[in-house]
Amino acid sequence: MFITEDFLLSNDTARRLYHDHAEKLPIIDYHCHLMPSMVAADYRFRSITELWLGGDHYKWRAMRANGVPEEYITGKADDWSKFQKWAETVPYTLRNPLYHWTHLELKTAFGIDELLTPATARAIYDHCNDMLQHGGLTARALMRLYHVETVCTTDDPCDTLEYHRRVKAEGFEIKMLPAWRPDKAMAVNDTDAYNAYMNRLGETVGKDIKHYDDLIDALKTRHDFFARNGCSVADHALAEVPFAPCGRDEAAKLWQRVREGETLDKAGTARLQTALLLEFCRMNHEKGWVQQFHIGALRNVNTRGFRALGPDTGYDTIGDWSCAEHLAGLLDALDVDDCLAKTILYNLNPTDNTVLAAMIGTYQDGLTPGKMQLGSGWWFNDQLTGMRQQMEALSLQGLLSRFVGMLTDSRSFLSYPRHEYFRRLLCDILGNDVERGLIPREAMERVEGMVEDISYYNAKNYFGF
Repeated sequence: MFITEDFLLSNDTARRLYHDHAEKLPIIDYHCHLMPSMVAADYRFRSITELWLGGDHYKWRAMRANGVPEEYITGKADDWSKFQKWAETVPYTLRNPLYHWTHLELKTAFGIDELLTPATARAIYDHCNDMLQHGGLTARALMRLYHVETVCTTDDPCDTLEYHRRVKAEGFEIKMLPAWRPDKAMAVNDTDAYNAYMNRLGETVGKDIKHYDDLIDALKTRHDFFARNGCSVADHALAEVPFAPCGRDEAAKLWQRVREGETLDKAGTARLQTALLLEFCRMNHEKGWVQQFHIGALRNVNTRGFRALGPDTGYDTIGDWSCAEHLAGLLDALDVDDCLAKTILYNLNPTDNTVLAAMIGTYQDGLTPGKMQLGSGWWFNDQLTGMRQQMEALSLQGLLSRFVGMLTDSRSFLSYPRHEYFRRLLCDILGNDVERGLIPREAMERVEGMVEDISYYNAKNYFGF
């Protein structure tokens, strides 16, 4: 058996911390990309292939690296053929987090202890499909299985939130809340796409977006609408952190040029994006929301792949832009006006761990415990090494005890074991510190509380769910 009850737990203290204090706590998944329509419909997956491979670009990248043709990844091959190619790939993922995730998911959702190999693939495929079709493992059932308490989806300002409202009206016991993601309203570098989006936003609010003030008013209207539907979290994707301040009049003129079809130069784009981001952040602060900045993704770098499949299909990578100066400028501009909301900073480039861990300490307010957060290991970093490096940086520069913990950042209903993976690692790190004498045994009550807080209670209190 590979995934034992003591998987990743290397000493007695770690095992006690996990089993007695982390294992059974509910999950608060405060940032994910689940499809709300699937939760509303209590979607029944036709096969393990759809559930597992349907939108998982982590697996797609691994299969491409293993020489699997695209027909068996995102193409028209049948479900069994795609699963078979994934099963052929899994033995080659040793030391990749996919190997651990794959077997954690098989065990926790389907009770399978066998390793997935070409030899076991057919039996595992049939067993999983039988449970999905006849064993009640629908979308909502999977959320219940993993003891999920709250999820925050990722939603555009134009979204109707109809599925969130339906789920709430039906009395589903797990909270599914929207998260405000206004990235398209800031994407002024692509003039055609931006103007198409402005037209869509205008249709959503019932008013033409002709002027900069119209845009801000429309976004405030949608921000209010999201708040009325339970939203208290904002997400902002920032490849390069923009900070080139300009006055409102200049921002309005720059925006008008974009609206008239002009492509701004890099400096003009930075000024306009800075103005827009500051507007968004002030809205977040006014409502007491938590804002999350996802920093450093270099997207769609494979032109052929992007043209064939579109965004979010495995053709993104880590950017290496400098972020410290602009980020400090942005946060300071908000703090000077006393309108800096609770903020979580995620870095995609692991070299920025210590930079951001130090940055958050500069803007703690002395009133809100853990107001500024270094987000958990994100995307390319949500594995043992990346999560460990993130926690080490936070421990050295700030207060790990106030950390709000893990999230899935996933489109898959089978990704919840990432919380277990994280909790096991957290307990092993702290257990090793105790065993080595770096944390006194007299402080065990605080260590136990620390595990429970990082696993669950810090997030619950921080977000107010």
